[in-house]
This record gives sequence, C-alpha cells and structure tokens, in this order.
Amino acid sequence: MMRRSVRHETHKGIDAYPQMKRGDFVLTHAAMVVLAVTQHFWTLEVEASLNESGAAGVASYYEKMLGQLKELSVLVRQPLSKLQSKTLSALIVMEVHARDVIEKLVKAKVSKTTDFEWISQLRYYWEEKQTDLGPTHLLVRMVQCTFPYGYEYLGASSRLVVTPLTDRCYMTLMGALHIKLGGAPAGPAGTGKTESVKDLAKALAKQCVVFNCSDGLDYKAMGKFFKGLCTAGAWACFDEFNRIDIEVLSVIAQQMLNIQNAIMGNKEVFEFEGSMVRLDPTTSTFITMNPGYAGRTELPDNLKALFRPMAMMVPDYALIAEIRLFSFGFDAPKQLAGKLVSTFRLSSEQLSSQDHYGNPTQPICSL
Repeated sequence: MMRRSVRHETHKGIDAYPQMKRGDFVLTHAAMVVLAVTQHFWTLEVEASLNESGAAGVASYYEKMLGQLKELSVLVRQPLSKLQSKTLSALIVMEVHARDVIEKLVKAKVSKTTDFEWISQLRYYWEEKQTDLGPTHLLVRMVQCTFPYGYEYLGASSRLVVTPLTDRCYMTLMGALHIKLGGAPAGPAGTGKTESVKDLAKALAKQCVVFNCSDGLDYKAMGKFFKGLCTAGAWACFDEFNRIDIEVLSVIAQQMLNIQNAIMGNKEVFEFEGSMVRLDPTTSTFITMNPGYAGRTELPDNLKALFRPMAMMVPDYALIAEIRLFSFGFDAPKQLAGKLVSTFRLSSEQLSSQDHYGNPTQPICSL
C-alpha cells in the first residue's frame, strides 16, 4: 500500500510539473516526489536538447539551468517551513550536480544521447512496464543498468553532495546491481563509503539498513538478517565487514551465493537455512571495508567473487562545503568553503588526535 501511494503521488507530480511554476511545484509537493520528478524532467529536457540541436542545444540548456538554480537560491532565503527548507536544500544539492554534468557535456562537445559522458549519469524515465503496482513506472538507468525505482517512503531526507568520486562509485555499484552482485567500497575512514551506498539507495528509493559488524557476529544472526532483506526487498550495508571471523565469513559466503543464485534464477520463493523464503529480486547486499587496520580479516576468495570492489579516496572537501553552503542559501559559498576547509585542516594538523576531532567532512556537514 505504501509503495502504491508513493507511485501514485509520483505519477500525479509528473502530470502536474509542466503545468505549474517550478517554485510553486517544489513548495507544494512531497520531497521524494520533487526530487524524482525534477530528475525525470531534467533527463527528458537534456535528451530533447541533444536530439534537436546536438552540442549547441546542450549549451543553451546550460544557460536555462543556471537560471533555475538562481531561482532556487532566491527561494531558499524566503520564510519557509522546516519541511520546505529540507526539500529545497536536497533539491539544490541535486541541481548543482545536474549543472556540473551539463557543464561537462558542453566541454566534451557531446552531441548524441548515446555518448558515454551522458549515459554514465543516473537518468530517470517514466515508461510503460506492467507490474502489480501499475502499468507505468519510473526506471533509473546508468550505462547498461536499468533499475526499477523502489517507491520506498523515505521522507524529506538530506542528499549527499555528488563529487566525481561519488559518480564513479555509483557507476561501479549500478554495474554490480546489473549483474546481480553486491558492491564493496573500500578505503580509509571518512571517504564516504557508507554514505555513498545510502545515497544511491535514496536515489533509487530503496530502504538501506546499515549494520556495524563485529567479531561477535555469527552465521545464524546473519541468516535471520538475510531472510528479512530478501522478503522486504531492502538493501543492507555491512560496515567494517572484514572484522567478522574468517570461519563465519566462509558460511556467510555460502548464504549470499544461495540468495544470488535465486535472484539469477528469477525465483519467487527459495529455500534458505531450512525454510522457504519469499524473494524480492531488487534486494542487494553491500559491504564496506577499512583495509590494513589491526584486527581485520582478509576476505575468503569465494566471498570476494560475490562483490564488485571499489576503491574510495579522500573526497574534495572544498567542493562538498561549497555545495552544502549554497544549498542553505549563502551568497558566496566558494570563498566561505575555502575558509572552512582551511580552518578544519589546520585544526586536524595542530590539535591532538582525540575522538571529537574527526575527519573534515563531519564538522563541515554538522556546521
């Protein structure tokens, strides 16, 4: 019922968007509907520009996008309710990334909808596809992967600032979903491994359950976890997965292989740990790892084969700070972001390594 309701509201939003002023649409619709519908029409308008005028069409659309962003930055400074502020903040973060994508297309002189620079972006299409929820659906595409929009109610949640690193992470994870595997971002603390998985789940409207692993975890607890995920069609992100004991990891590998085989076999019900479990094929499992830390286990080969690896590096803190400040309505976010990052970098170099002095991203986002 929840998913039917979200789909119904999304359908109504798609019908209403062309007939309303953009600012009015944003302030009168639910946050999830606003983000999904604006992404859908952005995809349509970019492809229409490419088909009509090629590279020149994209250049003219870039000017239109700058105008839309300016309108949003003025709107966010008006007296708004808490809910409207959250919706606008998330929308501006997505719109800034959309503007950067168009700028990249202009620089690369992209003239066709089949060019890699365009198909490597998350694109939203409303197409006919009969399911138990209705005859038409929102489909999300990236390179060769097509994933159905999940319609999971997520509320007015904030969105992650999309950097070039995040784009590459999304592409790897969407590629993994296409071939029915899991994703495994690995890298040092504070590089956005878990946040990237959570934000991709928000982009696809899927519930994402984050679980912090420890050496006390056994295969029975993991079996119960997997049963719930398969039935609900939810995603799981197992943080610090390589802290689990090697003996337990081998059994978990067999459990995951059983689930992946059932998904590849298009089964609706399959046997798992001695009971019959209903399967939603859009379920997926992701793991994050901090390699090289004390007490970490090397993953067995049969487990590595079930995940697409992704190396995460230190993100561009200045870009993240700039876009976050812009989404809150600041006039000169670039200069302020530079000062903020410099302050936190100096703090991390000068102050002692206490728990409350984390990586620069956390204080920037909380500020």
